[in-house]
Amino acid sequence: MSGGAKYQQIADTIREAIRKGDYLPGSQLPLVKDLCTEFAVSRITIKHAIDELVRDGLVVKRRGAGTFVKAVDDSAVSKRSKFSQFGGFSEYYSGHKIHTEVLHFAIIHPDVEVAGQLKISPDDFVYDIQRLRCADGEPVVIEYTQMPMDLITGLKEKHLKDSLYRYIEGTLGMHIQFAHRTVRAVMPTEMEQELLGITGKMPVLEVQQTAFLSDGRPFEYSLSRHRGDKMDFKAVSVR
Repeated sequence: MSGGAKYQQIADTIREAIRKGDYLPGSQLPLVKDLCTEFAVSRITIKHAIDELVRDGLVVKRRGAGTFVKAVDDSAVSKRSKFSQFGGFSEYYSGHKIHTEVLHFAIIHPDVEVAGQLKISPDDFVYDIQRLRCADGEPVVIEYTQMPMDLITGLKEKHLKDSLYRYIEGTLGMHIQFAHRTVRAVMPTEMEQELLGITGKMPVLEVQQTAFLSDGRPFEYSLSRHRGDKMDFKAVSVR
C-alpha cells in the first residue's frame, strides 16, 4: 500500500471514530508517537493524516498541547443551535416576513468537486436545489445547494420553502455545528440580476460553503449569491 493511501486510510479510521463518538468534541487525540505505534507507520504518515483532518475541520492543532477534536464554545453562540455562529437565512432575518421561491429541485449525481467536498462518490445521489430568498418582499439571495440524499433523508419540495436547517435539526434530529466559508465579490449573471432586482453594474457577494454536522460529516455544499447592499456577515472565531 502506498504512503498516500496509508495516510488516507488512517484519516478515515480516525474520522469514523469521531463520527461514532469514540473521540468527543473537545477531547484530545492520542499523541503522534502513540498513533505511530497503533498504526505501525512513520511520524510523517501520521502528520499527513492529521493535516487532512484539520483541512476537513474535524480537529485543531494546539501548539505544545496536541491535537483536539473541534468543538464550538457554547458561550459564544445561541443556546438554540450551535449553527447560529454562521446562521442560515431564516435565522438572520428572524422577525422579518420571509418568502422562498423554489427555482429548481432535482436528484442528480454530484460532480467530482462537490463529491469531494461532501466526502461521497460521484456515483452517489444529491439533492440539487436552487432557491430565491426574499425578506419583506425584497429579493436578497439566490442559493445553489447540494446535499447527500443518503444523509439528509426524506427531503421534499415543501421543506425547501421553509428553513432547511430547521428540518435537519428539528425533524431529522441532527446537530449542525460548523462550516467552512469563502466569501468573494463576483458579477452576477443576467438571470441573477433579474431575480435579485439588480440594475446597472453591481457585484454580488458569493459565499461558498461546506457545512458539517456535530459528528464531522459534511451535509451541505452551497454557493449563495447575495445582494451586496442587503447582507452583512458576522463570524465567531473559535480557537
